[in-house]
Amino acid sequence: MKENEKLRQLLAQPKWRIIDQTTLGGAFHALQSFAMDDTLCSSIGSEDSPPTVRAWVHHKTIVLGIQDTRLPALNEGIKHLEDQGYEVIVRNSGGLAVVLDEGVLNLSLVLSEKENKIEIDQGYDAMVYMMERILEPYGLTFEAKEISASYCPGKYDLSIDGKKFAGISQRRLRGGIAVQIYLCVTGSGGERAKLIRDFYKKAKSDESPKFSYPTVDPDVMASLSELAGKPISVSDLMKDVLLFLKDQDADLLSSQLSITEINQYDYYLQRVVDRNKKALEQ
Repeated sequence: MKENEKLRQLLAQPKWRIIDQTTLGGAFHALQSFAMDDTLCSSIGSEDSPPTVRAWVHHKTIVLGIQDTRLPALNEGIKHLEDQGYEVIVRNSGGLAVVLDEGVLNLSLVLSEKENKIEIDQGYDAMVYMMERILEPYGLTFEAKEISASYCPGKYDLSIDGKKFAGISQRRLRGGIAVQIYLCVTGSGGERAKLIRDFYKKAKSDESPKFSYPTVDPDVMASLSELAGKPISVSDLMKDVLLFLKDQDADLLSSQLSITEINQYDYYLQRVVDRNKKALEQ
């Protein structure tokens, strides 16, 4: 079987549950998002819920990775970000600092591997395949490879002409897998990169950190709107995601958390809040 056919079958679920949190505004906290995905991993992993696509947007938030909290002058770096009007949190998974704002669409594909194991690369490749199909009508084709001078560089950075517009990560918990992508849709990719570049300059101070942090180059990052040369909105891409899933002959069910999931969510939210507080204690 061709690889694309395998990925198509992974995405061609009989039913996709849709949780759209793109319009909740500034009151929707990024820590809530991590608790949401952990909750969904648990309920979908046990097959109490169908596979789910969750979409979310957060206002002016910098999400640090655990490794960022080991920077020698972290507090100075955080103060710089807060002076620019950003809230700073630490996520409960790998990777390094990323920027979230109104122009950044985040998507999570949450799947169960209770019946069939999903390899790590297969999860990443499924997201890449979906993005290829979604961006095709815009005339945009991209590469999936590390852009080392971007913020939060990784093997599955998505770029056009060497300019990164998206990064993909995974969260695995209790038989569930959340494949997560952040897409810089509107605004300036370079300005976002400058923010993280300056954070590292402040947080590294004059000491030599034990871990190698990226030397961020704003010229290697851009938004999809910049790359397309025309406006593309978060709502445009959200509509395209739904059309893609519909084209896979899936039934789409819009919903929020069930009563059982809400109880799980409270537990996971407290856990991510506690971990975030501990990670930021210096």
